[in-house]
Amino acid sequence: MQEPEEKKIALELLETEQAYVNRLHLLDQVFYTELMKEAKTGKTVPEEVVKMIFSNISSIYQFHAEFFLPELQKRMEDWNRNPRIGDVIQKLAPFLKMYGEYVKNFDKAVELITAWSEKSPPFQELIADIQKRKVCANLTLQHHMLEPVQRIPRYELLLKDYVRKLPPQSPDRADAEKALEMIFMVAKHSNAAIAEMERLQNLWVVYQRLGLEDDIVDPSNELIKEGPIQKISTRNNSTSEKYLFLFNNMLLYCVPKVIQVGAEFQVHLRIDVEGMKVRELKDTEFPHTFLVSGKQRTLELQAR
Repeated sequence: MQEPEEKKIALELLETEQAYVNRLHLLDQVFYTELMKEAKTGKTVPEEVVKMIFSNISSIYQFHAEFFLPELQKRMEDWNRNPRIGDVIQKLAPFLKMYGEYVKNFDKAVELITAWSEKSPPFQELIADIQKRKVCANLTLQHHMLEPVQRIPRYELLLKDYVRKLPPQSPDRADAEKALEMIFMVAKHSNAAIAEMERLQNLWVVYQRLGLEDDIVDPSNELIKEGPIQKISTRNNSTSEKYLFLFNNMLLYCVPKVIQVGAEFQVHLRIDVEGMKVRELKDTEFPHTFLVSGKQRTLELQAR
């Protein structure tokens, strides 16, 4: 008897879950626990740093080891009598929101490992010592830490496959489809958290380049485009290099600083997008020119 396709996928889910729980055990019970023990002696690295590196890995580990994996095992043992996993995954889905915090923290965690490995040789030695163990399979701490980041997309792929292979009249169809939808929403939630964090980080970098001017720094602003531009001076028919930042609510007309200490640009003019007009000019001497006019003043600019 050939195993039905959907059962093969359910078994793959179980096998990958077992391997995943082992990886979480390594992160939480080995790396985190041992680094924390060392940190408490006060010789290697502050306890706060270890907590920041591992974020909420303990909660993630407990959830998978004590709840999801046992539920899945029970279900697969009983497959012949009750061939379904959709309802089990529905119970899992809401808890996957925990991953938002871990995923958001991931880049910062990797930076902290690098920085403290340089700063504290005992910290680096302890990590290297754990990495040499057989359980690490010659992989680095950073590599193991990537696993939770990749787990939700993996659930999504396996479940998509499972739903595709289910016979139309399967008793699991409605539950499995609902579970897939829930996992999809969680993945979106996790991606949105990352995107929002990246947006704020990029915005902060732009604000630093602009010298952190009080009336410009606002976390709700969105940078749409930035780049060099030529300002045309009609008086002496010449151009000079300037720089534009276009946000959702304002256009900043800036001058690059010669000595870049602190800020990279000086804001010369701010034009509010509300009421701003842009008009292309047909100028044979200066191609690609346009006028930007706001309530304050009008600029004649030339693009590359």
